[in-house]
Amino acid sequence: MSLLSYWRSSPQEAATKHIQQLIGIAGDGRLRDDSETATQFREFLANVGSEHLMRYARACLEPPKFTDSGLALQDIVNEIGRRLDYRVTNGRYRGTASDEIGFDGLWRAPENHHVVIEVKTSDFRISLETVARYRRELVERGAIEEEQSSILYVVGREDTGDLEAQIRGSRYAWDVRLISVEALLRLLSVREDLEDPSSASRIRSILVPHEYTRVDGIIDLVFSTKEDILQDDEEEEDKGKGSRSARAQFHKACVKHVERVLETNLIRRSRATFTSADETLALICLVSREYKGGRRTGYWFGFHPHQEDLLAEAQRGYIALGCGSEDAILLVPWDQFAPLLPKLNQTHKEDGSSWWHVRIHKHGDRYVLQTRADAKKVDLTDFLLGPETRA
Repeated sequence: MSLLSYWRSSPQEAATKHIQQLIGIAGDGRLRDDSETATQFREFLANVGSEHLMRYARACLEPPKFTDSGLALQDIVNEIGRRLDYRVTNGRYRGTASDEIGFDGLWRAPENHHVVIEVKTSDFRISLETVARYRRELVERGAIEEEQSSILYVVGREDTGDLEAQIRGSRYAWDVRLISVEALLRLLSVREDLEDPSSASRIRSILVPHEYTRVDGIIDLVFSTKEDILQDDEEEEDKGKGSRSARAQFHKACVKHVERVLETNLIRRSRATFTSADETLALICLVSREYKGGRRTGYWFGFHPHQEDLLAEAQRGYIALGCGSEDAILLVPWDQFAPLLPKLNQTHKEDGSSWWHVRIHKHGDRYVLQTRADAKKVDLTDFLLGPETRA
């Protein structure tokens, strides 16, 4: 049984295991280049939630260090890169006499900027020349462009004053940046909690060389700003009713319900966006509390053009509408939801942003999509996942 199969068959038991124990289940239990263990471990990381990535990364840094802890951290850092929307090439675990370049990871941003990754678990002085040579070799082979590439050191310690001074005093100061593992984890948390696609580009720009060396302070600022944004959003949507944590739990429960129905693991990409590990399946999950208006019960959602683009590009796309409870989810395949968009009211703002108003009214046991005045209402009840579908 592979590591991922074990996780899927015994999720509660697997969740209690230390990362060293999980690696021991994969292949022969040792991380080596081009090994079955490495293949299984990376597949496993691609399918678990970010909360597990965070726990495993921290376990790699806690004393006493276990065998291959640095190699495991390298794979975890590369998986975090994927969650930040980079296209990631895994690097070598150990040096090699072959013609392969020994970087720990190579990340390509959608903006076409490449980042050469070096992962360090401790705070000893680093060899800037070694990683700079990796970058030069990549440029010489045509894999990256010098003007559109940089180096990022991901280090285990947050107290990195000596390393920062080493970088500033070197000739590579404008090519190299430094971030702690903990700050990188917080950056992932920010990415997942924001839905605006432009925020992802701004987050990635933090890792690109600017006039500073260490980016932790900027990430702290982004993190605190994220908290304010989420709070403001909730006050606007719920008008002071309910808590942010309750909404988050509602959202999480809806996604878990959909996972059981679709029989697949879903990875959170942003506040409302989820995909399978191979990105062939995409889900937009929106939730609404129950609104009362006279004799009618309603649920309100906003659906955005970037969400339309994501579902349209996926091999299998779905929109899930959580109507007041995880026991009342409308799961609509994209090919059946897309034709409904022209029937919906849409808001257009001066800044160019827009969204469709998805309003569901509940009439008895029927869930009806409210449309423009000139369009016929649409009954979506057939897409309802009731409590009987839950495990």
